[in-house]
Amino acid sequence: METRAGGGVIRSRVANACDTCKQRKIRCSGALPCGYCVRRRDPENCRYTAPRVRRGKPRAAAATTRADDDVGSCASGSPPGAGGSSVVVAGSSREQQHHHHHHQHGVLEEHEDTEVPREARLLCDAQGKLIFIGDCAPLSFFQTVRRLVTTRVDAHAFAPETSGYSALENVSSRPSVSSGYGALPPPVKIAVGPAVEAYLEVTMGLIDLFEDNTRLEGEITEWARQQPQQHHDHGGQQGDSLAGAVNYLVLAIGCQKTEKGNEGTAQQYFDYARDVAFASLGGNLGVASVQVFILITLYSLGACQINAAFLFFGLAARAALSIGVHRTAVNARFGPEIHRQRDRLWKSLRVVDLFLSTSMGRPPATSDVDCTVPYRQPEEGGRERFDLLNASVQIFLVIESVVLEVYSRRKISPRLTEGISRELREWSGQWLERLKEVVEGNKEGDAEAGMVNGACQVLASYYYAVILVSRPFLMVELHRRLSDGYSSPTTSSGKSKLADACIDAAILMVEPIQDLIDRGLMTRRAPVIVSWLFASSLVLGVGLIGGFGRIIEKYCRAAITALEYFAQTDTHAVQYSLIAKSLLNTALEYLEKKEIQERARRTESSSQLFGLIPRTPRGSDNCSDGSQSRTNPATGPGENSSKPDKAHPSQDDVVLQRFGFDFESTFLGMTGTPEFSVFSGFEENADQTFGALNLFPLLDGDGHIDLASYF
Repeated sequence: METRAGGGVIRSRVANACDTCKQRKIRCSGALPCGYCVRRRDPENCRYTAPRVRRGKPRAAAATTRADDDVGSCASGSPPGAGGSSVVVAGSSREQQHHHHHHQHGVLEEHEDTEVPREARLLCDAQGKLIFIGDCAPLSFFQTVRRLVTTRVDAHAFAPETSGYSALENVSSRPSVSSGYGALPPPVKIAVGPAVEAYLEVTMGLIDLFEDNTRLEGEITEWARQQPQQHHDHGGQQGDSLAGAVNYLVLAIGCQKTEKGNEGTAQQYFDYARDVAFASLGGNLGVASVQVFILITLYSLGACQINAAFLFFGLAARAALSIGVHRTAVNARFGPEIHRQRDRLWKSLRVVDLFLSTSMGRPPATSDVDCTVPYRQPEEGGRERFDLLNASVQIFLVIESVVLEVYSRRKISPRLTEGISRELREWSGQWLERLKEVVEGNKEGDAEAGMVNGACQVLASYYYAVILVSRPFLMVELHRRLSDGYSSPTTSSGKSKLADACIDAAILMVEPIQDLIDRGLMTRRAPVIVSWLFASSLVLGVGLIGGFGRIIEKYCRAAITALEYFAQTDTHAVQYSLIAKSLLNTALEYLEKKEIQERARRTESSSQLFGLIPRTPRGSDNCSDGSQSRTNPATGPGENSSKPDKAHPSQDDVVLQRFGFDFESTFLGMTGTPEFSVFSGFEENADQTFGALNLFPLLDGDGHIDLASYF
């Protein structure tokens, strides 16, 4: 009890009133027993029952607190919801009001914030070192998929005997050897032309470091011709050494792209250039300093040393900021050609940085704070000049906004969804049709392979941006379907449409990749495409499990075929393809079980019509062969503890050999940190927690993801 300044008394409200006080409509003390029941000498009958509450403006994060406030208002005689309090319908009240207020419920859901769950993890690399993998990384998504599949579908889906690999870092079969700065440069004995062409094919749309790529082959050829003289006069300036290191790295990346016979040469060039780069850090920094560390990063990515690439890139970013390439006014002081080169150097940094940070789930090393380099080059009429690097940096900026606004804050609101939708529509209107023309409209020999591969990479990044936004809702919808026993819905809910958009984006990503592979135009060194394709294969696998359509199996197989194509030179792709195969096999087995169960239910109800099956007692020995437990609808997937180990293949395994992949042995949780999962805290009430949002639509035929009609 409190007193006012004037001496009046303010009576405090209690959280709830006992049943007797409610019935008699008198003030309750809130104690157990309450004061009134004590005065009536009936303390044993003092009971408290939680009242039903009315639905106001829903807020999932604070629903419990507001419900308690409303209960207190009822107990003190005030009308529920007084003072602007908003509460959520619970229990039987929700069921009673559902039919009459369905439309109102949908309108209210459009204003809800939805939480985006944490998926970050610590994993072990190939050397056993702990590596942080953040929420938005494909590997974190795999861990979430793995946990869902093994707990809800098949406990043996990813067999532990296949967990010897690490999808984080590749242990090189030819380890780097530091020759020490001051050693003689290795001789250039390879053909420069094919190596430079291969370099441009791999890096198109990802980086653009030089003044004129058309002159790059001639400049490196002239430099290589002068190498014997440089062996006799090795006391050159530091700038000359860095320029030579850049050339060695261009050739190393070109050799890396070609067949495995040049791997030794590529590693030799890389080792020498890396040593020169580290020795140069104590001297004056320049454009060559930025170039050399970006190229070291690209080579490390091609060698599947993604964590090393992440570390090397930090040096490139700091070197770039040290010389001011993020300021176009500074770049303009060096003349038109150098101005263009330095601007594009910054754009290249942003693309590589955002790929690394998104694929690893880590904060980026660069930002647009204090940056004035333009990312657009409009022509007359407002349309942008076709430029793969500009298209790439623009879509990665959208991905950055998704990571920062959704995964970092772990909430997604209708307003935020609308903003992301608008950015995707603007990008699509400028670039999608032109990129598809490059990828689809060129037959073999009609265009440079680098241009085609670069356009495909940018398209894949666009589709991955949609996957990144919508994949939490795919998992929530999948969780609901696996929990409830999925049957085809009569109407599409908000989350199911988001899930459909995620699956459609994955399908649209796979199609151009498979097309270029079939036409012989796809390079085998494409770390960006491999990473995004892995995420797509996971989306398609769980989509098949969740009953989103058997046609998805076709695209699952196409994704696996594409990963196997890249696996010839990419060890990450080898592991990703094994994971995708295991997931597909699990999905097919699960769907077959469901079909058998459904057929058994139908047979049981129809077989007696014509005496098709003789009637036998249910307890008969004829039914004790163990097959019934396999088709018993009451037995959920993964719940049969007597299920044989997958080391003994079934008939399905003969058709499609079962591959497994398990990261449980390499996963370590952070001390004092709860295990992260997309389903943490939502097992019991996922549908209430993940309310309907502004929606991503189903995709139309041209691959354009238009979200406007849902806002």
